Amino acid sequence: MGGTDKKAAMILERLGVLQSGHFRLTSGRHSDKYMQCARLFEHPQESAELCSDLAGRFRGEGISAVAGPALGGIIMAYEVARALGVRNIFAERENGVMTFRRGFAVTPGERVLVVEDVVTTGGSAKEVADLVRAAGGVVAGVGAIVDRSGGTAAFGAPFHPLISVDVSSWDAKECPLCRDGVPVIKPGSRAAG
Repeated sequence: MGGTDKKAAMILERLGVLQSGHFRLTSGRHSDKYMQCARLFEHPQESAELCSDLAGRFRGEGISAVAGPALGGIIMAYEVARALGVRNIFAERENGVMTFRRGFAVTPGERVLVVEDVVTTGGSAKEVADLVRAAGGVVAGVGAIVDRSGGTAAFGAPFHPLISVDVSSWDAKECPLCRDGVPVIKPGSRAAG
């Protein structure tokens, strides 16, 4: 782990972002750990610091906007955009489909950085990247505070998380915590599949 990675891990640990228990993830899988990155954004100084570190990984890429998915990516996109000195937009679900609303738009050829707090499957970030491309924009990269994908998330653009965390997860039918009768919590912002 590099210096920025270690610093990010220390901050996330200190703020209690990593939680233990029995969790149903957005993907529908179960885990004994959960990264509640929303807790990071309770602390403006630390969140600004980590988002600035993430922005630094994309400087010089000609980015003119940062886009994140609601809900987890809204504050993060704002902070990364602020650190880069560019425009901030976010996408949100309308009738279950990720879309740009509220007058947000991407212009053809515009270079957009897509950000997400935690990437597990990469689904929300991929949906935002697809929106950018559908508008004729260029996905200059994808950034995250935490990569939980085990290196499997692919976006068709450079992906740079601040840290990668290996957390075990199981199909609900194979979950040892379910077998032991441990109550499950659904902590994320989307209904699990």
